[in-house]
Amino acid sequence: MELGTIERELYIEAAPEIVFDVVSKPEHVQQWWPDEARYEAVVGAEGEILFGDPDGEGKVVALTVVEVEPPTRFSFRWTHAADEVAATGNSLLVTIDLVPQGAGTLLRFSETGFRERGWEAAVLEEWYRDHSRGWDHFLPRIAPYVATLVEQP
Repeated sequence: MELGTIERELYIEAAPEIVFDVVSKPEHVQQWWPDEARYEAVVGAEGEILFGDPDGEGKVVALTVVEVEPPTRFSFRWTHAADEVAATGNSLLVTIDLVPQGAGTLLRFSETGFRERGWEAAVLEEWYRDHSRGWDHFLPRIAPYVATLVEQP
């Protein structure tokens, strides 16, 4: 099994402009992915996402916005140490491309950078499998959330 890139595709019944907001703006992102998202959707912005209760068993993860090209692409680096500048080798890169398709949008997701982290094989496999399971859980939550934002005829 190749442990270098996680890729997923899903179709969403909404215009790319709506889907772009849902995958890029923190107030929408936290409706389908982390419990809280704190960042600006502008290139170079640094922020964080929170899973669970940060004062308890929760986790705070650094995030840096890399690309913002409405309504076709949003990408960010994450998982780097909060005191480091996100770069190849210390973080993972998530890229979300949005392609108009019929009356909706094809969302193409990829997460790369696992091998570049320099982890030993067991750690690489653990991170890859954990993230793969995570995206399998979170990405399917986008379409139902988008549906709550789109007026139904």
